Amino acid sequence: MKLQRTPQFQLISLFVQATLALALLLLGLNWLSANLGSNSNDVRAISAEANSVALVLTQEPPQLDSSRATDAVSGMVLGHVMEGLLRMGQDDRLEAAVAERWEVTPDRVTFWLRPDARWSDGQPITAADFIFAWQTALKPTTGSEYAFLLFSIKHAEAINRGERPASDLGVSAPTPQQLVIELERPVPFFDKIVVFPVFLPIREDFYLATQGRFGADAQDLLYSGPFVITEWIHGASLRLERNPHYWNQQDIHLQRIDFPYITSDKTASLNFFKDERIATTGLITENLNEAMRLGWAINQHQDGTLFYVEFNHRSGSPLANLNLRRAIQYSLDMDELVNRVIKLPGYQSGVSLFPRWLMGVDSPLREEYPPTRITPDPVKAQAYLEQALAELGMDALPELVLLAGDNPSASIQSEWLQEALKKRLGISIRIDKQIFKQRLAKMTSGDFDMVLAGWGPDYNDPLTFGDLFASWNLNNRGRYADDELDGLIAEAQNSVDPATRMRAFGDIQDLVTQKAVILPMYERGITYVVNPRLVDIKRRVIGPDPDLTRARILPEES
Repeated sequence: MKLQRTPQFQLISLFVQATLALALLLLGLNWLSANLGSNSNDVRAISAEANSVALVLTQEPPQLDSSRATDAVSGMVLGHVMEGLLRMGQDDRLEAAVAERWEVTPDRVTFWLRPDARWSDGQPITAADFIFAWQTALKPTTGSEYAFLLFSIKHAEAINRGERPASDLGVSAPTPQQLVIELERPVPFFDKIVVFPVFLPIREDFYLATQGRFGADAQDLLYSGPFVITEWIHGASLRLERNPHYWNQQDIHLQRIDFPYITSDKTASLNFFKDERIATTGLITENLNEAMRLGWAINQHQDGTLFYVEFNHRSGSPLANLNLRRAIQYSLDMDELVNRVIKLPGYQSGVSLFPRWLMGVDSPLREEYPPTRITPDPVKAQAYLEQALAELGMDALPELVLLAGDNPSASIQSEWLQEALKKRLGISIRIDKQIFKQRLAKMTSGDFDMVLAGWGPDYNDPLTFGDLFASWNLNNRGRYADDELDGLIAEAQNSVDPATRMRAFGDIQDLVTQKAVILPMYERGITYVVNPRLVDIKRRVIGPDPDLTRARILPEES
């Protein structure tokens, strides 16, 4: 959920032709699906009369149950229709939301809810709604992949393991507007965590009335945020409209936000932007020059996301072998990937598990703990491969499966990796392209050898990346398990001393590199254009991106 920076390049004519052909196909399909659904002919990029804007969704949210949502698009939509205790302000600092004030001590956190906070049906939002949501997320039957974010609450982890009932969770409501949280251990950054969707409220009576369909459709959600979903045509479009019961009406300017098209194809999106069908779009290398020629104001945003090759570490997988992972690690040149293959403004080659923007004690974490940079070395790579084959008892590796997305960018990157490993190590790769929902299912089940993956921050602390490959983290799709790593993560989690925590993160960074847990590929930069009449759109590292909750439309120049 995010965006970021810039240079300039050109693709060979064959790739341009292929891209344009694909774009035309996708354009036609998206026009068809949108027109069959949501009267997209009536949707414009900006409508002063309707006080509305239109944007593209890169994919459809798999579902919008905040206790189970994991992807950036779901997070972006939830960030507009739901609001929790706190939110990120326009200055990227925490600010009051449903909670009007809060207090953090070593053993407890207390939130005081504002009395005028309302659900979209007009009923008050109470402390009980947060308690129910968190208890639900922790139940093993829910299968929440973000339940671990609640583990700092007393008894939360035991509940998630099925060892205690949900009612034992260390939360209470002395009054309907007071929420008291007992901590399992001191967590000085607890208030930063609560901006994540798993902490959003859910009202029990509504949840039960959906009979297992909560978050599956517009009518299966009850909203606490500035907008509500009034139309959700699956595979085609979404429409958000202003929530008349939202407590902070004076800061909400838009009446409606439309998502009339669903496509990850940037060329198709650019065409929609040129036709004034959407108000903002990202740029890619092949259309950056056109945008400059047209004199558009070009914006850049570093979205804080790290993309990487993730391995299947499960028992029986060839990639569970450290020397095989090292062979691949020393054979790939991520500078080549970024500068010669991706060629997108603002992208930076991957070096560490921790992106450049994360802060340490007094300066960026990576300044305080410089990461080890792996220099490609064909001789080392071949030696590691031979050692791996001997350990695996193989003369040659079987064909390995690389799981990847189905968009043009993922295709280019996976084909580069396929060619590089064949040329440099003689390893055959079969690319398995899947739509997001199916790719997520395959990652979860372990149906891959390698996968092109990415991670954007959930909250503003290095732990949001530091615990990603803990053995107990369900977002650890490759199921890497290492007692040493788990111990370092526990140290970073449990210490209240900033210096101790940052030393632990430095050690985590080194371990991930030395044991080739993943291979960092790049940090993403977003280059984009916005209709000049749309202002106060917020690009975020933490929270919904783009964020239109405070956006407004300027009057048309006469």
